[in-house]
Amino acid sequence: MGKDVIIACDFSSAEQVFSFLDKFTDKKPFVKIGMELFYAEGPSIVKKIKERGHKIFLDLKLHDIPNTVKKSMAVLSNLDVDMCNLHASGTVNMMKAALEGLTRPDGSRPLLIAVTQLTSTDQESMENDLLIKEPIEKVVMHYAKNAKAAGLDGVVCSPLEAGKVHENCGKDFLTVTPGVRFADGDIGDQKRVMTPAEAKKIGSDYIVVGRPITAADDVVAAYNRCVEEFVG
Repeated sequence: MGKDVIIACDFSSAEQVFSFLDKFTDKKPFVKIGMELFYAEGPSIVKKIKERGHKIFLDLKLHDIPNTVKKSMAVLSNLDVDMCNLHASGTVNMMKAALEGLTRPDGSRPLLIAVTQLTSTDQESMENDLLIKEPIEKVVMHYAKNAKAAGLDGVVCSPLEAGKVHENCGKDFLTVTPGVRFADGDIGDQKRVMTPAEAKKIGSDYIVVGRPITAADDVVAAYNRCVEEFVG
C-alpha cells in the first residue's frame, strides 16, 4: 500500500469544503472529514464528496459500549468511506465489535484504525488529567498492540511513534499520522509534530495535514509540496 497525504477538511459547511476542493482541478486528494463538518452537514456530505471521486477518511473517533459501536460502524460502512476510526482506549472487545459491524455482507469494508493518544496529549496532561502514569510511548505501543490483536488495520499516532509502531506491530500495520507541519510553519496546538519529510523517513504510511494546506495562500501548491516531501 503506497504512502499518501490526507487533507484534513476541517470546515464547518458544505459551501466551504466545496470551495476548497474546487481549487483542485487536476487531482482528487484523499480527504479527512471530521466531526465539525460531519455534524454540520450530516452523512450527505460524505456521499457528495465521494461522488466527486475523492477517497475519504471519516474521522469520528467512536468510543462507546461494544454493541453501540458495532451498530454505528454498520451505518458508516454503508457510506462507502475508505477509512474510519475509533479510540483504542475503548477496549479490545469494542474494537472487535467495530470490525464486525463495519464488515459488509460481501466481506468488504473500509480500513479501520484506532486512535492511540491524541497529538495534543503530552506526558504531563496524560498523567494529570487521565491518571495514566506510564510513559506515553509505552501507552501508545500497548494500545497499538491491542488494535492489532483486535484485527484492525492500523493506528492513528504521532509521527514520532510511527517507526516504533511498525517495530512492534509489523510493517504492514498502518500508521496514520497527524501532527505534521512544514519546517517553516506554525505548530498551532499540536505538541508532538514532525515535517512531511521526517514522517516519511520514520515510516508513516499516511500523513494527515490540515492548516498547513487549508490555510495556505496557495492550497494546491501547499498540497503538492506535502506530496513531494512525503511521497517523493
